[in-house]
Amino acid sequence: MRDPIDAGSGCGASDGRRFRPERSMKIFFRSILLTLLASALLASVLPGIGCSKPKQSNQAPAPVEVETTKVEQRDVPIYGEWIGTLDGMVNAQIKAQAMGYLRSKNYTEGSFVRKGQLLFEIDRRPLEAAAEQAKGDLAKAQGQVAQANGQLLQAQAQLSQAKANQGKTKLDVERYTPLAKERAITEQELQNAIQFNLAAKAQVEAAAAAVETARAALVAARAGVEASTANLKSAQLNLGFTSITSPIDGIAGIAQAQVGDLVSPSSQPLTTVSTVDPIKVYFTLPEQEYLHYVRRNITKSDKGAIGRETELELVLADGTTYPHKGKFFVGDREVNEKTGTIRLAGTFPNPGNTLRPGQYGRVRAMTSTREAALLVPQRAVTEMQGSYQAAVVDNENKVEIRTVKVGERTGSMWIIDEGLKAGETIVVEGTQRVRAGTTITPKPYTPLNGGPTP
Repeated sequence: MRDPIDAGSGCGASDGRRFRPERSMKIFFRSILLTLLASALLASVLPGIGCSKPKQSNQAPAPVEVETTKVEQRDVPIYGEWIGTLDGMVNAQIKAQAMGYLRSKNYTEGSFVRKGQLLFEIDRRPLEAAAEQAKGDLAKAQGQVAQANGQLLQAQAQLSQAKANQGKTKLDVERYTPLAKERAITEQELQNAIQFNLAAKAQVEAAAAAVETARAALVAARAGVEASTANLKSAQLNLGFTSITSPIDGIAGIAQAQVGDLVSPSSQPLTTVSTVDPIKVYFTLPEQEYLHYVRRNITKSDKGAIGRETELELVLADGTTYPHKGKFFVGDREVNEKTGTIRLAGTFPNPGNTLRPGQYGRVRAMTSTREAALLVPQRAVTEMQGSYQAAVVDNENKVEIRTVKVGERTGSMWIIDEGLKAGETIVVEGTQRVRAGTTITPKPYTPLNGGPTP
């Protein structure tokens, strides 16, 4: 049987290579060394992988850092807020008082105008002609008065003459009567005297009637003068109405008629001038709120004085508060049956005419004072399915979730009716990270606007 080494040599001889013993020994020792190193490496790694067990931690969770504040107690003014509409103190509608064509517009729309300032002009020529005709009619009526007066004087003269003639015939009758009895004159002469006296009396009555007729004609002529005078004044007044001026100081609106339009007293207003300093603000108060206010001030002797002392604030449409305070002005006489509200009005100073009629705003006023009210920031209260909760911190910095009853809001604060006590610490920022029993690390709460902590 062949020795393995020989077999290897034979095999090696078959491919043309010779067997070298020293090279084979080097390879053998190298493989042993690598095997030992691998075993040592596995021995150092496997105990950590296969034999190690997870360690359980018994440490408590770290406290949650939140911002807290104290429940504050103080007297708080309660404000009411209502939607208000601005309007001018006086809104004068400028209308044409005479018929005619609009000749010119003499003001700048939207500008401030003074009382008596010319706004529009109407064509004067037709009204000037009417005024001249009225003057002619007056002169004619005055002439008729003079004529009637002359006729009256003439009738009065005729009456005087008739009375004189009747006096003479009466004397003749009185003288002839005794002479006829003594037959100093004939009976015929007496009868003639009586007839002349009767005729004279008739002339007196006719003259008197003529005088009355002349007086009536004079009265009619004088009435014609008065009518003509009135027509002349009306024509002159209409002529004056061709110059349309502002009756007040105020802001003039956009013209509703153009030059060349035919206007008359029945036409729509040409424009409107509004007095806006001070400016009026209308707002409506619910009937229940009105009654509450009246009952609360029932002991006051002068409710009018209370209203005048009430300061009003105006929050404009852009959210800014108007810098000037307003005063209560007037309340309507009745409650609206359809809406159940009463209409009130206040006035605000308006230097520079910044505010204009038609603007909207929110009117605020202090309606009462809540004594010893508990106040917390609104951010400290969370709503959960219709109820309100607050996170209260005890002396050990542990959280208690407490249900509270909220009242009115005042600024960024909320009045708490039930559930909290004055001086208790509550979580303001970070309420969503705490639960009942959570331990917290408190930090002083700083409002977002940088103001002082309540």
